[in-house]
Amino acid sequence: MTDQTSTWRFPAAFWTGNAAELCERAAYYGTFIALRTYLLRVVGLGDVEAGVIAGIFGALIYFFPFFTGALADRMGFRNALMLAFALLTVGYGTLGVFSTLGPVLVGLLVIVIGGAFVKPVITGTVSKSSDPANRARAFSIFYMVVNIGSFTGKTIVAPMRIEMGVDTVPFFSSAASLVALVLVFFVFRPPEDGDSQPRNIAEVLQGMWLAVSNLRFLALILITAGFWAIQGQLYAAMPDYVLRMAGETYKPEWYANVNPLVVVLLVVLVTQLVRDWKPQSSMLVAMTMIPMSALAMASSAAFRGPVEILGLSIHPITLMMVVGISIQGLAECFLSPKYLEFASKQAPKGKEGVFLGFAHMNTFFAWLFGFILSGFLLARFCPEPTTLPAAVQEQHALALAGQAPMPEVYAHAHYLWIAYSLVGLVSLAALLIFIAVTNRIDAGTRTPGS
Repeated sequence: MTDQTSTWRFPAAFWTGNAAELCERAAYYGTFIALRTYLLRVVGLGDVEAGVIAGIFGALIYFFPFFTGALADRMGFRNALMLAFALLTVGYGTLGVFSTLGPVLVGLLVIVIGGAFVKPVITGTVSKSSDPANRARAFSIFYMVVNIGSFTGKTIVAPMRIEMGVDTVPFFSSAASLVALVLVFFVFRPPEDGDSQPRNIAEVLQGMWLAVSNLRFLALILITAGFWAIQGQLYAAMPDYVLRMAGETYKPEWYANVNPLVVVLLVVLVTQLVRDWKPQSSMLVAMTMIPMSALAMASSAAFRGPVEILGLSIHPITLMMVVGISIQGLAECFLSPKYLEFASKQAPKGKEGVFLGFAHMNTFFAWLFGFILSGFLLARFCPEPTTLPAAVQEQHALALAGQAPMPEVYAHAHYLWIAYSLVGLVSLAALLIFIAVTNRIDAGTRTPGS
C-alpha cells in the first residue's frame, strides 16, 4: 500500500530530471534573449526578418511538444532525454560555429526538436515521481527550478555578450546542454509506470481538434495571447531597444531577470490572496496591469537625464524597464494561478485534461505575433544603428556617450511600447466582452431553480 503522507522526499530520478531541466532552461533563455541581436549582428538580417525567424522559433517551442510528448512515451523517457540533449548540444553549437542563414536555420530547427522533448519528459517524470499527497509540492519545486534556470542563463550570458560578443552566447547554451546530456546518460533512471498507455499522434490530433474547434476555448487562448505578447517583449523588442537607446554596456538580460524574481517572491502570496476569487476577477486584474507595464516602459522618454535615487545615478531606461517588468511579474502572479482553472471550466465535461493540455497555446500565438510585430516597430521607430548613414551613426554613438542629442530617427522610439499598451487594452476589452457573453450564455442554459 502506497504511503500517502505528504513529504518533501522524492526519488533520485526526480532530482536528476530537475537538474537536467535547470540546464535546459539556462541554455534556452541564455540564447533566446540574445537571439534577435544574434540574427542581426552575426547573421546580418534586418529587424523584420529577425523578428519573423525568432517568432517562429519561439512559437514552435510551444507547439512541437504535443507531438514529441507522444513520441517520448514510446521511446522511453531516458532515450528521449538523451536524444533531446544531444540535439540541443549540436543545435546551439551550430549557431556558435556558423554565421550564414542556412546553417543557422537548421540549427534553430534542431534546437526546437530537441527542446520539445524535454518539457513533456521532465513533467512526466515529476508526475510519476510523486503521489497525490505530494504532487503539488513536486510541481512547486519544478516551477522553482524552471525560474532558477531562466535566471541563471540570462545572468551568465550578459557579460559574455559584452566582453566576447553575442556570437559566443550559443556556446554557453551548447555547454549547458552537454552537461545535461552527461547527467542523463550516467545518472537518470526514470520511474517505471506499467499502467500508462503511450499516446499516438492520431490521439494528439484528435485532442487538438477538440480544443481548437471549441470557439469559447479558442477565444480565451487568443485573448490571453495579448498578455503574453507583451510579456514576450522581454525577449523580442526589449534587448535591442535597451542596447540602441542606452548603450552596449547595459544588460537587458539582467532586466529580464526581474520578472522571474518577482514571480518567485510573490506568486505564493498572490495565490493565497486570490484563492477565493472568481478566476475571471483575478484574470481581469492581470489584464488591467499588463498595458500599464508597457506604458511604464514608454515613460522613460519623459526623463531628460539620469535619475538620482538614494545617491545612485540611474539611466531612465534602466529605471522604467525595471518598473515595467516588475508590473509584468506581479500581473503574471494574478493570471497564472487562475487561467488554467478558468480554461478548465470552458471544457466539456470529462474533457478538462485535454483542454488543459492545449491551454498554453496562447504562448504559441503570442510569440508569433509579438516577435513579428516588434520587428516592424523596431525598424520604424528604433532602427539598428548600423543600417543608418554614417553621420547618423556617429551622432548616435556620441548621444550614448552623453555628448550629443539622440538622432531624430530615435525621437519616437518609445512609440513601440505605446503600441504594446494598445495591444494590452484591446486584450482587456476582449476579456470583458468574453466574460459578459459567456456569463449570459451560461445563465440562459441553466434550468429554472437550478
